[in-house]
Amino acid sequence: MKVLLLFVGWCLLFVLSWPLALLALLALVLAPIVWLLSLPFVLLGIAVGGVFALLRAILFLPARLLGARP
Repeated sequence: MKVLLLFVGWCLLFVLSWPLALLALLALVLAPIVWLLSLPFVLLGIAVGGVFALLRAILFLPARLLGARP
């Protein structure tokens, strides 16, 4: 039922403003593709953040062992 209402709403939008309806359909189709293309960059960002956290922990280890407060 939701799909039918969505389709009728899109058809109404198509009748009222067809460029906006086509743009909405294009965005709906391209959103998963853009998400899949950006996924490796997200994973790379997580990995780089982990490496920087590890380096920070290694660099501050002597200070923590000597009793410095964060």
